[in-house]
Amino acid sequence: MALRDVLLSIVQTPHRLRRRALVTWTPAQELNEVRDRSGARMKRRLEWYDLVGLGVGGMLGAGVFVTTGTVARDTAGPAVFASYVIAGVSALLSSFCYAEFSVRVPVAGGAFSYLRVTFGEFVGFFGGANILMEYVLSNAAVARSFTDYLASTFGVTEPNAWRIVVAGIAEGYNALDVPAVALILLITVCLCYSTKESSMLNMVLTVFHLLFFAFIIVAGLWNGSASNLVRPHGLAPYGVRGVLDGAAIVYFSYIGYDSACTMAEEIRDPARALPVGIAGSVLIVSALYFLMSIALCVMLPYTEISETAPFSSAFREKVGWRWASSVVGAGASIGIVASLLVAMLGQARYLCVIARARLVPSWLAKVHPSTGTPMNATIFLGFCTASLALFTELQIVFEMISIGTLLVFYLVANALIYHRYVKVGVNRPLHVLLFLMLLTLSSLGFSLSRKINGWCRWGMALFGVISIAITTIFHCTARQDVAGPPSEWSVPLMPWPAAASVFLNVFLITTLKLMSYQRFGIWSLVIIVFYVCYGVHSTYSAEENEIVNAMIHHANLDIS
Repeated sequence: MALRDVLLSIVQTPHRLRRRALVTWTPAQELNEVRDRSGARMKRRLEWYDLVGLGVGGMLGAGVFVTTGTVARDTAGPAVFASYVIAGVSALLSSFCYAEFSVRVPVAGGAFSYLRVTFGEFVGFFGGANILMEYVLSNAAVARSFTDYLASTFGVTEPNAWRIVVAGIAEGYNALDVPAVALILLITVCLCYSTKESSMLNMVLTVFHLLFFAFIIVAGLWNGSASNLVRPHGLAPYGVRGVLDGAAIVYFSYIGYDSACTMAEEIRDPARALPVGIAGSVLIVSALYFLMSIALCVMLPYTEISETAPFSSAFREKVGWRWASSVVGAGASIGIVASLLVAMLGQARYLCVIARARLVPSWLAKVHPSTGTPMNATIFLGFCTASLALFTELQIVFEMISIGTLLVFYLVANALIYHRYVKVGVNRPLHVLLFLMLLTLSSLGFSLSRKINGWCRWGMALFGVISIAITTIFHCTARQDVAGPPSEWSVPLMPWPAAASVFLNVFLITTLKLMSYQRFGIWSLVIIVFYVCYGVHSTYSAEENEIVNAMIHHANLDIS
């Protein structure tokens, strides 16, 4: 590009932002015109049980084996099971929102596509970039935990025994994890080959993983003591605040169910399979997390729980079953492989659809004609994930992952309300936007009241009642006309499930620490700068070229 063109683009940035930031696409355009930019189409080979397997496999490995030990020890105490219940309810409500959108817009873009067809290009890109950040960071963290559990399978208890510690590099970044990198690269190769075969591999791994879960739950409860739930400082030694703070952190454990949405282009019957796969997997995993966290806390007091490989350590040191420690290590390793497999499937499809929208280089949108997979996006993100897994410690990324995920789920819940009540043309946008703003403010007031001494009880009660009243008034005054055929699945009792999702996501976001907001603020600035400097110009130029080409095509038709 010539210097003159660059300068012209810079001068026109405000005009192009006005033209592009709020532009929306219809579901029909996403399904046809935009999808065709990938060239070959993804192959429809998945059934509803594939989605359940992908959802369960995607969540199990990432969650209970990585977050439970640290949250029980440092944040919630034995009441960590209550943290999982709160996070599970929030995830279930969010999964309903995702399920309805995935039925109406069955493309691989997930939250990016849902936000783009509702609130416009910029909001869609902001949400999609955050989901990508969450995927890459969480996959890097989970891959490093694979090394811990694989080492425990062979009786190695030193946390960095299988890592290369390099002097001169900052603490938290100086333990190079070669096994994690090797695992990510191996999975990347598998995902480039075939989605269906990857799903079958995940199903086999998940079945074995569920058997290990059953063993851990039964053995843990059998060898544990209920007295450990209240020793040494009670069931909730960090108070209700600790339980709520823990819920925001363990929300990391539910990353994975939205991967099922990104499989929408590869499902034979999206309207039937997507709601079952998304919501069903969340319910199954929530029950397992609840039982697993109780099993861990009854085996030993929360103060003795190991931060690395807590389940293996509990069997080895407290119960005295060294062989069981190896079994747990093997089971956790299998679960983590399944989790990575699903999450890396999802992250590649997110990037593929963002590239279709021309917000990142379009070569990332290409689907390989023989394998039917987004090979370029898979390889690129596999390399990024492996690079982070090589040196970044788990605790550095946990809370940043949670805040990005919670924000995107908050946006999707808002988008569903707006799409249900406005996009079909039966309500004025201002009426719905006012409701969403008041609901967010009342949710924020409820959450902040908990942090102010003396205001806690009456402030939470006041803002809780206001949130219910606002939703009730909106429910009674807004007309609802569900778009689409009656056979399509939709969230029942709207707007209550989506409003509750908004409320819970706002609440959980406010429980995170200041460092999470600082890191998230830096990442948000990077997203905005990238959109202003690249995304808006790329999409604007592509739109202008399409208009010119269409005019030339019509002119040629007129001449002929």
